[in-house]
Amino acid sequence: MNKQPVVIIDSGIGGLPYMEWIKSRLPDENFVYIADNKNFPFGTKTRDDLIRIMTETMSWAVDKFRPKAAVIACNTASVVSLAALRSNFSFPIIGVVPAVKPAAFMTAKKRIGLMASNRTIDDEYTEKLITDFASQCVVARFAGTEIINFIENELQAAAEAQITAVLKPAADFFKKSDVDSVVLGCTHFLFLEDEIRNNFGDGIRIIDSREGVGRQVIKVLTEKGLLSDEKKTDYFHITGLSDEEKISRYGWVLNKYGLCAV
Repeated sequence: MNKQPVVIIDSGIGGLPYMEWIKSRLPDENFVYIADNKNFPFGTKTRDDLIRIMTETMSWAVDKFRPKAAVIACNTASVVSLAALRSNFSFPIIGVVPAVKPAAFMTAKKRIGLMASNRTIDDEYTEKLITDFASQCVVARFAGTEIINFIENELQAAAEAQITAVLKPAADFFKKSDVDSVVLGCTHFLFLEDEIRNNFGDGIRIIDSREGVGRQVIKVLTEKGLLSDEKKTDYFHITGLSDEEKISRYGWVLNKYGLCAV
């Protein structure tokens, strides 16, 4: 059982920095990364549709890979479907949710920003996070759907000017909102982490949940005695594309993250 993989699921490439963080600290673990391109983006789906999609994807992963644990490396999928997944599957499932709590703790102005998908911003889970941990703060919310689409589909060939242009509406919004912290509420945004910092300005702290999620994965695997001691192969599976499209669009992923297509 310990040599079975940890499955990581996202709508695209957004969860890869999370996997990279975990791999660097657990080098003997085996991973299967599932990019559900067929259903990209998750942020435009209804709650019912997203719960169905995630349940079907997880069921397929169980049949194919027999995971010992799973990470839902998507804020939208986590806030919407995590409870349903945990009620349907017996192994540990770790989610990614907006880092509202640490942002509320660190802010000096009591004014924080949240940049996420439409679904994450509007979801009742996010509302509860804000009520529970940031009720004393103004939370300025920006739906970054265009940025998410850009990262998934255009980033590899993008010039600096194009990146600056796609980030400008969000940068202007948060500067006008006078926030001192912005929570990256979509895993995709980490691919533009440096550019976001540069465009949002020195006065705005950028906060993500990568380390918190990674440490939770390590904690769960350790406490449940599931740590692996034998490295095999890490795999990358993407839905909705032909074999040619997979290589042309995501060949760089296989090279950068040491993954084999499956």
